[in-house]
Amino acid sequence: MPLTAPLNAGVMPPNISTMLITSSTYWLRLLLIVAVSLAAISCDSYDWSFDEVARATSPSGKVDAVLVERNGGATTSFGYNVYVVPKGKSVSKRDAEVARLYGAVRNEHAFGVNLKWEGANDLAAEYLEAKNAEAVKPSVEVAGERVVIMLRPNVSDPSAPAGGMLYNLEKNR
Repeated sequence: MPLTAPLNAGVMPPNISTMLITSSTYWLRLLLIVAVSLAAISCDSYDWSFDEVARATSPSGKVDAVLVERNGGATTSFGYNVYVVPKGKSVSKRDAEVARLYGAVRNEHAFGVNLKWEGANDLAAEYLEAKNAEAVKPSVEVAGERVVIMLRPNVSDPSAPAGGMLYNLEKNR
C-alpha cells in the first residue's frame, strides 16, 4: 500500500504571534475606517454661523428687512440670507428667507449685501457680484403689507469696509 501525505502536509500550523499580528492589524484598520467615517460625517454636518448683520425698516415702519451672514469656515465663502419680518421681530434659522446669496461682494474687498427700500413695498438687495443669487420668494405678505424683493447686481459700494460684514460690525463695537 503506497504512503500518501495528508492534505495539510508541508503547511505550518499558525502560531499565536501570527494570529495576534493579523488580529491587531484588523482592529487598526477597522479603527481607521471608523475614524475617517466620523470625520467625514462631522464635516458634512457642520453648522454654519447665523448672524444678523443688517436691518432696514420699511417706510411704513411696520416691516423690517433683515440680512443674515452665514459662515461655514475657511474653505467657504460667506452666505447671505434676506428675511422680511414684522418690525422688531428676531430672525431664526427656522424662518423662511426671501432671498439667498452666496459669495456676494459689495466692492473688490468687501463681502456682503446692502438692503435698500425703494418705495413703500419694494426691497432691493444690492451687491456688486455673487457666485450664486436667488430670489426664493419674489414677493411676500408681512404685517398686512405686500413686499416685492428684487436682486440688484452690479451695484458697487465703495464705502463698504474690507472683509465680512460681521467682522466689521464686531470691529466697530
